[in-house]
Amino acid sequence: MKEDKNFFIVDKSVLPEIFLKVMEVKNLLESHKEKTVQDAVNRVGISRSAFYKYRDAVHPLYENTRGKTVTIAANLDDTPGLLSSVLNNIATEGANILTINQTIPINGIANVTITIETNEMHGEFGRLMSVLQQLDGVQSINIIARE
Repeated sequence: MKEDKNFFIVDKSVLPEIFLKVMEVKNLLESHKEKTVQDAVNRVGISRSAFYKYRDAVHPLYENTRGKTVTIAANLDDTPGLLSSVLNNIATEGANILTINQTIPINGIANVTITIETNEMHGEFGRLMSVLQQLDGVQSINIIARE
């Protein structure tokens, strides 16, 4: 019988410390800052058994976005060229833009919804989100859907 799985998006500030430490161990191993699980868990301060217990259940939000369709919502200042800059950054990362929907700016802010395909992205999706957030005139940017 197939097990039903439920997934939740939870702010890391409310997660038990063990989950954050498991993610830290995974990051140390993935970045090759530590070569063995034992070295990584010693550095972080958890047991190997705790790491193995939770390692397959804890993932960063951006890890599973490759090869997926992601819809992001952004609030942008009504500034000429800002949307173009957002789209250029998405294209530069190798994401394929599928749809763009923009509202009429109200009080100088336009809401834009962009759906992208991440199959051919060069880097991490999290990096793209950080780059977009740092653009001058981007008030907010959030993932609203992922398939």
